[in-house]
Amino acid sequence: MLCPKCRSLNNKVIDSRLSKSEVTIRRRRECLDCDYRFTTSEGVIRADLQVVKRDARREDFDRNKLLGGLKKAVEKRPIEREQIELLISDVVAALEKGYDQEVPSKIIGELIMERLKSLDKIAYVRYASVYKDFRDINELAQEIDRLK
Repeated sequence: MLCPKCRSLNNKVIDSRLSKSEVTIRRRRECLDCDYRFTTSEGVIRADLQVVKRDARREDFDRNKLLGGLKKAVEKRPIEREQIELLISDVVAALEKGYDQEVPSKIIGELIMERLKSLDKIAYVRYASVYKDFRDINELAQEIDRLK
């Protein structure tokens, strides 16, 4: 594991804990060269899960795509990175429990929106505005009214 500060490979694990979702392991590390402390997350990568897109294309499930979309939705909101990681871990756990090989992209979006709604309503509206592809301001206003 590279130190994010000095790029050294020389580090040690100080603490390991199971995440709240019990899907990943959170490790606290210390660089032995510069003494910088950082956190890593370890989890199982499922290479066999395919996402079925709206146009029927299939692609490999990519956790980083979930992270990218969520980062945009929560930008400048009072949400910590760890909360996003927990949300993603929760969604991945639900997918692994409910789907063996293929999962519709619609299900992934709904699982994320369901969790975002309880985490931050503004982030939810941002994510929903892209995911639901609102055609005009009235559709967006209706969604906001449902949140009230």
